[in-house]
Order: sequence, then structure tokens, then C-alpha cells
Amino acid sequence: MAAEYAVEMEARPRLLGSTDPGAHARGHKRETTLVKAAQGGSSEAMEELFRRHWRSAHRAAYLVVHDGQAAEDIAQEAFISAIRSLDRFDRRRPFAPWLHRIVVNRAIDWTRAKKARREVSGEAVPTAAPELGLDALADSGHTFAVLKSLGPEQRAVIVLRYLLDYTPGEIADLLDLPRGTVNSRLRRGLDALADILPEARG
Repeated sequence: MAAEYAVEMEARPRLLGSTDPGAHARGHKRETTLVKAAQGGSSEAMEELFRRHWRSAHRAAYLVVHDGQAAEDIAQEAFISAIRSLDRFDRRRPFAPWLHRIVVNRAIDWTRAKKARREVSGEAVPTAAPELGLDALADSGHTFAVLKSLGPEQRAVIVLRYLLDYTPGEIADLLDLPRGTVNSRLRRGLDALADILPEARG
């Protein structure tokens, strides 16, 4: 079943992590069929869901945490968590937002924990860049630096809005936040990014 497959995934995360990231296809017409098959215990359907959604999950995690290894771990753990919870998932709803909610919340928690550790130790921890292409907000080292300067909550809404194309209302639902809070975080984040991405003020 799904939980058993999740244990198998944990035993071979690097193998799954090497899957071709180009297969992601949000909203594809086969999604409901795949989720139904995965809920029934089909390992092939679970593998296909992973191939479709790994890239966006990994990229979203990285843009929040700015640590290549942590992003891979977070995305992997989020997918394992999603697989283990498939029995409770309403397949009439799209799979991607549900997975992204898990990814982003885990990434925010990781960033907060890292900040707390660094404040206690006083150490700066170097981060590794991921081996993948990053679009739009992530097309330069300068942009990464500005994103990194944002708090994790602002970073998360920027990633969800401009990398994963969710509307502010959808982001509010994903993160269990009031719509006004999402708009405020977006505006503050875009103000910080405006110097390198002037079009962000549009």
C-alpha cells in the first residue's frame, strides 16, 4: 500500500531523486486516474506522480531554504508524507497544490530552525546550489541573494506566486493564511526584489 511504498522510497531516495525532472505536468488529464491507482497501491502510479511533481517541489524547496541538499531532502520527505497520506486525499482535487503545501511548510520550518541554530552557535553555514535550472526569480546570483534576504514567509509566497503560478487566494488556502496577509507578504517581498526585477512592481 501507499505507506509501504513510502518506506521503500526512504530506502532509495537518491535513485528517485535522479528521475528525469521534465515530466512534471500539473493538471494533466491522467492525474485523477494516477492518484486513484496510487491510492490502490500501484507503485507505477506513485512513481509517475513523483516524476511529474519532483522538479517543481525541489525548486520550490530550494528557493525557500537556499540549501541544495536540504531542498532535496525536504522535497523527498514531503513526497513521502504525501504518499503516506494518500488514503485521506480527495482525488477530485489537484495533487500539486496539496504536495506544494507540504513542501513549502516544511521548507519554512527548516529555515526557521536553521536560523535559530545559527543564532545560538553564531556560525554561518554555507549552502550548495542545486543542479537544476531556475526560472524567472532565480536567473542570477544577485536575485538569489535578495531572495535569501527575505524572511521565509515572504520567500514562500513569492515562490508560490511567481514560480508555481498560484493566485493570492490559492496561496492563502495553501498556507492557511488570511488573504490580506498573503497580499502584504507579496508586496513586501516584491518591494525588496524591485531593484533587480523592476517588472515586479507591475
